[in-house]
Amino acid sequence: MSNYHRPGFGGFSVFPPVIKNLMIINVAVFFIQILGSEIIVPGKTPLSQVLIQYFALIPIGNFTDASFYPWQLITYQFMHGGLGHIFFNMFALWMFGMEIENMWGPKKFLLFYLGSGVVAGLCHLFISPLLGASPAPTIGASGAVYAVLIGFALFFPNRYIFLYFLIPVKAKYLIGFLIIFEFLAINSAHSNIAHLAHLGGALAGFLFIWFDKSSYIDLKAMIRRNKFKQSASSGSVFDIFNKSKDVKEAKYYDIKDNKEDKLEVTQEEIDRILDKISQSGYQNLTEREKKILFEASKK
Repeated sequence: MSNYHRPGFGGFSVFPPVIKNLMIINVAVFFIQILGSEIIVPGKTPLSQVLIQYFALIPIGNFTDASFYPWQLITYQFMHGGLGHIFFNMFALWMFGMEIENMWGPKKFLLFYLGSGVVAGLCHLFISPLLGASPAPTIGASGAVYAVLIGFALFFPNRYIFLYFLIPVKAKYLIGFLIIFEFLAINSAHSNIAHLAHLGGALAGFLFIWFDKSSYIDLKAMIRRNKFKQSASSGSVFDIFNKSKDVKEAKYYDIKDNKEDKLEVTQEEIDRILDKISQSGYQNLTEREKKILFEASKK
């Protein structure tokens, strides 16, 4: 399991604020959708149909019954097509998103969730027609939820998930299987499931975490370690630190053999120093940190 720093947002919460409010809003909208079939608005149109026309994600340019509006990229995420649809989306949001929001805090998690849902909607709008998908309104939080699933798999890859409360499966395998299934189902053009939206949301979630410097995941550390080892073996360990012209030339140190002056190099310490370099540059390392890197390069 990855190590991570949890910001001080009042400790761990079983129902952190963003997830709690997202669940409340989704359930409230779902009940309005249900009641809307019995409510007739001016023009003799059921309210449920009006909600679909203006707030579901409508295909651009090739759907005659309604039009696309930019706000639909947000509102479609809060509408659902049935009890099973909303139940599984909200359960997955709570189960896999709880620890991520506790770790990140509400603002960052909300940006991650809604932003991934927007990317999921854009992928569905522009790529699905190329695969022959029938034009139809799209609703559901699944795209954003897939981003949450990816986030959980990246932060907690070896956490066990109990299928049917009995079968233990590591998160990276379970969620990896779901992503592979979505890839295999892309050609189901006439399916009523927006598989490209799921994949788009998953991709957005992955890229958000990958480029977020404050998010530590095992995959980043593994790639950084491999790069460090390759540079060390080629005798150019300091080449990976020269990201700007104003980085000063690295000094070389004579590490003495006596116990008082010898530095103990651990992988955790190297990872921490590499993180610091990626954030503020080699020139901001302390003398001790530079010595540690030099010791590691010798090995």
